[in-house]
Amino acid sequence: MRHISINRLAILVACALAAGSLAACGPDITADNPSASGTASEQIDPNKLQAPDASSPSGEITIWDRSGDLFEVFDAVIAKFNEKYPDIVVHHEAVDISAKLQNTLITGTDVPDGVFLDDAYVAGYVEHLWDLSDVLSPYLNDIAKQKVDVNTVGGGIYGVPYDLDPGLLFYNTVAIEAAGIDPASIQTYDDLLAAAKKYQQYRPSAKPIHLEQGAWLGQLQLEMYANQLSTSLADTSGNLRLNTPEYLKILTWLDEVQKQGLGTRAEYLTPSDIGALEAQDEVFYPWAIWFDFAPQQQLPKTSGEWRAMQLPAWDAGGARGGAMGGSSFILPKAGKNSGLAWLFYEFLMFDQVGYTAVYGPNAVYPGGINTSIPAYKLAADPSKPLFQPVEAMGNQDLWTIAVEAGQQIPGGAPIPPWWDGAVEYLGNNVQKMLDGAMTPQQVLDQSAADIQANLIDRQ
Repeated sequence: MRHISINRLAILVACALAAGSLAACGPDITADNPSASGTASEQIDPNKLQAPDASSPSGEITIWDRSGDLFEVFDAVIAKFNEKYPDIVVHHEAVDISAKLQNTLITGTDVPDGVFLDDAYVAGYVEHLWDLSDVLSPYLNDIAKQKVDVNTVGGGIYGVPYDLDPGLLFYNTVAIEAAGIDPASIQTYDDLLAAAKKYQQYRPSAKPIHLEQGAWLGQLQLEMYANQLSTSLADTSGNLRLNTPEYLKILTWLDEVQKQGLGTRAEYLTPSDIGALEAQDEVFYPWAIWFDFAPQQQLPKTSGEWRAMQLPAWDAGGARGGAMGGSSFILPKAGKNSGLAWLFYEFLMFDQVGYTAVYGPNAVYPGGINTSIPAYKLAADPSKPLFQPVEAMGNQDLWTIAVEAGQQIPGGAPIPPWWDGAVEYLGNNVQKMLDGAMTPQQVLDQSAADIQANLIDRQ
């Protein structure tokens, strides 16, 4: 689910995945995998990509990214990549991936060598992608488990993990401290309810906790909460696991926030949301790290008042980190030079020069990218920040807070291809619950039945 950085609200328009299988159209495996030759007993799995073994690899690759800030960041890193690999020409193209990727893979025409893709969509394309298990093997122990898990389908790994998007609790420190609330006292979600009640006593007009009113982002936030409890909509085999005590706990808490009048229902950073934030009526925002975009760009009145902490735990001593969104890089089998594309992504994500150029200060982000952290643990070193303290958050050391939250994120499971379709049922039913039209258990019962019958059984 998509690292959702500043330019990534476009993912709210979900792409429709094909109901049937995509046609196979892979390249000559032996040509792209030079080490795949040999006797039958030595033969490497032809579905697993192998790195080029040439001392000076050469050729041309086509890389697709979405237009916007990250495109510009990745584009600027190409020059450093060419310092290491001077004979690899990178054709970097800004593409509407949601609109173009599926048809390109079906037709097998002008297929790119590498594509930036939201984690939510990887599972829907796996039969068209290289299994990256072998090329990633030297790095696996140092990649956040959640990112490996969401890219693992049927034992194969189909994405090069890019970002880790830890959830954090953002809060208006000026407002809550004026109400006598110590942020350190908020250790659990029950503590957050208590703090919200105390703030409302101080400011009766306030509805302190953000309640997401958008069905898609509401479901994404729900998955952040579920990730804290080591669960998700589907298990590692793709089986639905919604109607569980964990989801009931989360929905019951959200229902209580609404019933007690403690929540501002608004869509993420729409005018009504921004108005409540600027008025100090909405002061607690459990969200992905990329909410820090708001005080930097959208909240001029309260900019400098916001801070972040780790998410509350569902139970005392529980995980205070949960993933919300994320993206990876995929390598289609039909790409002409997949092995060379792997070298490009290896440089971006696992080479110190590469990941420093991506996340550190650059022309696009003078202070470095601060809307996510690297999925590679050696890059996400709490003692070696890649981005600078955020001025709009009172120069808080957001790097250390986010990295420590990321270290608490439990593992995950592949995001099923029907995740987007589930929004019609689960995402909408959560909103009905917040309207008072459904109970938490009714949301689970009805959503599970509809998702199973209309999405899973029809695959």
